[in-house]
Amino acid sequence: MSAWVFDLGNTRLKCAPLAGAGEALALPHEAETLALPDDVRGEVALVSSVAPEAARVALLQRLSERFRRVHLARTLPECAGLKIAYPVPARLGVDRFLSLLAIADEGRDTLLVGVGTALTIDLLRADGRHLGGRIAPSPTLMREMLASRSSALPVDGGRYVEFADDTIDALASGCDGAALALVERSLAIAGEQLGNAPRLLVHGGGARALLPLLPAAEVRADLVLAGLAHWARWAGIA
Repeated sequence: MSAWVFDLGNTRLKCAPLAGAGEALALPHEAETLALPDDVRGEVALVSSVAPEAARVALLQRLSERFRRVHLARTLPECAGLKIAYPVPARLGVDRFLSLLAIADEGRDTLLVGVGTALTIDLLRADGRHLGGRIAPSPTLMREMLASRSSALPVDGGRYVEFADDTIDALASGCDGAALALVERSLAIAGEQLGNAPRLLVHGGGARALLPLLPAAEVRADLVLAGLAHWARWAGIA
């Protein structure tokens, strides 16, 4: 059976064959201008979306023209050994749910950090129990928000230094430093709660910019797509 997985975020659509042949495609999108390569078609489409409704509707419409079945993933209280902390499952973003699901069977205490439009932090115990998390603006979003308020604060550029002597470096250092501080505090508190230090696992489009400053971190690509594959097998969809 031909099946594809799709991760629709706020700025990009990522997709890949469920069988895992080849790297995931990453396509920029705007609300009603989603374009898919001609060879993206088949029997089943499995979709995760945290994008605005217009973009989600546009994607589902296009997929319905190319696939016989389209399934939209939703957050579940328990799935394949994962048990989430939220008493109202719908309030946990499906991207966070699927990223946790992708690693829940690895049997390791993990602080999972996603760096996209938002910075998300989730603590997962080795037995698959999610202990909760945090959400903050990512460094990229911080820069965009500051630039939108002042033309003197550029949206990109600069380098991380502890005490900058130039505005553009100060911006990079401040925004990256805010994310690093939240991750480091979360690691410290997680170690206290668990009684041992969890591994630090980082993913998302903005992850690589922080990795040089997080030497203990592991990076993992396409966790949402991997979580979709886990969810599909658990649900018997594909």
